Amino acid sequence: MLSRVRVWFNRTYAENVFFMDQLRRNPGDRAVEIHATHGDPDSPVLAAADTADLEPEGLSPAAYVEYALDQCARRGIDVFVPRLHQAAIVAHRAEFTAAGTALLAPTPEAVAVFEDKATAYEAVCSVGVPVPPWWRVRTADELLDAVAELEEAGHKACFKPAVGAGGVGFRVITRNPLSLAGLAGFPSPYVQLDPVVEALRRAGEPVDWLVMPRLEQPEVSVDCLTGRDNRLRLAVGRTKNGRRRGFTLDERWLEPARLIAEGFGLHHLSNIQFRMFGDRPVLLDVNTRPSGGLHQLSLCGVNVPWAAVRLALGEDPGVIEPPFLGQDYTVVSGPRSLLPLALPRQRDTEITLPATPVPVHPASPAEALPL
Repeated sequence: MLSRVRVWFNRTYAENVFFMDQLRRNPGDRAVEIHATHGDPDSPVLAAADTADLEPEGLSPAAYVEYALDQCARRGIDVFVPRLHQAAIVAHRAEFTAAGTALLAPTPEAVAVFEDKATAYEAVCSVGVPVPPWWRVRTADELLDAVAELEEAGHKACFKPAVGAGGVGFRVITRNPLSLAGLAGFPSPYVQLDPVVEALRRAGEPVDWLVMPRLEQPEVSVDCLTGRDNRLRLAVGRTKNGRRRGFTLDERWLEPARLIAEGFGLHHLSNIQFRMFGDRPVLLDVNTRPSGGLHQLSLCGVNVPWAAVRLALGEDPGVIEPPFLGQDYTVVSGPRSLLPLALPRQRDTEITLPATPVPVHPASPAEALPL
């Protein structure tokens, strides 16, 4: 009889409650126990786990690694899926291995390359993956020059932090003045150029932004599972065009994703995003972690989280071909349980959670939730 597998998620996205659900619904009915830690006592991942802790506040990356090693040893963690301080954690992979814990995460080199979007664009160009034109700007004058070049070529300019995740800080530049019509609906990603320039000059310190053309839909997010031998086990694209979502195995999207995943050591789970620049796909972003929408691949008849855990344990699932591509769908939100009481923020406190999380049918994936 196969032993149970104990998996730990540290301060992760709320959508990973669905990752947890799929681990428990693994095809072999293997027992999976899930440990979760978070800084927010109301994160649904804490209620969805079998055991949970609040993480200590204010730890440096080095101190967090010590905390993580202690968690793995005391909780008997078999597979650790790190999001917070991923770079520091993967740099100590040998220590986690010695503690009996496999890291479901890429190499330190891969994390370093894709942590910075400008470095990532430069790197993928070397293997033939197309990227949009881009400028790294730090000052108001550099921003004005980049926007002028893009507008002269007929593009809308946008900017985002060179280091960041989840679309935080993304804005589209407009020269139209603020109007009442612009205030009538939901908040918009559009921002007027003049106030941005004024804010930069008033700040008196440099920013670190990437300025590029606003890319067009469809957006295709390719979920990849790659072994430590740098061979891809699975790649499926999830398409997004407005509210409509779907799936694709079109090589226009999968081939550049394969070049990146296999060429840069993106071991285990990664997510590689593309959009259109003119009539061709170009790289938008690379995430060195499981995507929040990974569970949506269950609509194609595959349980990717479980395949990833098996791969981390050394149980190679082989090349995974989806038996079918699910029909087009949309994303709606649904309720999840929370813990009835706040967890005490103590390193030696473990809470066993008897309540079963509110089930969510895999055919109704939930909207992305915040951390």
